[in-house]
Amino acid sequence: MDNNVERRVKKICVVGLGYIGLPTASMLANHGYNVVGVDVDRDRVRSIEEGNLNIVEPGLKTLVSGAINSGNLRVKTTPEDADAYIICVPTPVKWEDNAPRCDLSYIYSAIESIKPHLRDGNLIIIESTVPPKTTESIYRYLNNSRKIYMAYCPERVLPGKILKELVENDRIIGGVNRESAELAKEIYSSFVDGNIYLTDSTTAEMVKLMENTYRDVNIALANEFAKICEEINVNVWEAIDLANRHPRVNILNPGPGVGGHCISVDPWFIVEVSKNAKLIRSARELNDSMPYYVCNLLCKELKRRKIEDPKVAIFGVAYKGNVEDTRESPGKKVIKYLISKGISVSIYDPYVKTFEYPLESLKDCVKNADVILVITDHEDFKNFKEDEVREIYYLMRNKIVIDTRNVLNQDLWRNVGFYVKLLGDGKCKL
Repeated sequence: MDNNVERRVKKICVVGLGYIGLPTASMLANHGYNVVGVDVDRDRVRSIEEGNLNIVEPGLKTLVSGAINSGNLRVKTTPEDADAYIICVPTPVKWEDNAPRCDLSYIYSAIESIKPHLRDGNLIIIESTVPPKTTESIYRYLNNSRKIYMAYCPERVLPGKILKELVENDRIIGGVNRESAELAKEIYSSFVDGNIYLTDSTTAEMVKLMENTYRDVNIALANEFAKICEEINVNVWEAIDLANRHPRVNILNPGPGVGGHCISVDPWFIVEVSKNAKLIRSARELNDSMPYYVCNLLCKELKRRKIEDPKVAIFGVAYKGNVEDTRESPGKKVIKYLISKGISVSIYDPYVKTFEYPLESLKDCVKNADVILVITDHEDFKNFKEDEVREIYYLMRNKIVIDTRNVLNQDLWRNVGFYVKLLGDGKCKL
């Protein structure tokens, strides 16, 4: 947007200062808006003010510091009057009577917190992932007493590249009416270099769910291929690589399950609203079962070798490589399952700083371990040097590695003396 054009929105209140809200608030502040960032977590607000972020993201600390130092960004625990409100709060899945439901309690809590401050002509934008028709429903609820604008604009960024993709990625804006969409576009045009497409709010909600469901179904297909290849003595990674050389084939990689705040959650919101989402449900259930499939592979190996009082060293509990984010990580299910079977577990992750189970140094993690189970595809694991692998070898009791991500230099580990099992490699039998 041309900076010389008079802005209809001058002050913005961003509710929720997590992985999306804080970068968005800071980006807007650095592009000239008067921004109030709101989070109910007092410790988080205090940490942001002090420059101690609990989010590890390239460039974010500098962006936030710049926004605060400019005076354009203030952070607090309660909303205040503004021209526009952007809601970036969690929407986890919950189960009721064995059926998935989107937990909208954080959304409605945010709405209630801004409700006393709303005036005619205000704009509300929801960025949180929600089931179709949620934005319309909230609009009807709020528009009974005042004339407001409302839009849905889903975030579309990848952890580890949030700031880059906030600027470069195309954005979808769905308004409850055209005026709402245009007003929201004015805000995002201030920092988005990608294309901005306008539609209605329900279509925008569905687009967000479709994007992540596409990936979830594709990963489920890869995981099913991995199971089949185990049965028929084929290496699924080789087969996928060759299949993807077809110009119209793009199979994703198998793994120990799907984590993160999007792909592992969003497809359930489609299942919630439609009885026709049979493929989507099956894919979600298959991916949710993968941590237990991996654990069963591991337990078979322990049983075959008659290892008593086994210790398993978990490599990686972040849900994906090179980030510290553990939300919905498959590692959590793996650890809980192994502990329930009486198996001792130690955990090493070079990126994760806090976790619900104790984290250890690399040496302490592998000391007297029988198996290394690689859950996350961190670059650090790919780049182990031969002397590091040899040191690990001498620290362990049994020399077994199960790589669920195809991240290790397997030839190196085998040459040192490890037995290496790759998930989905039917040529390498337990």
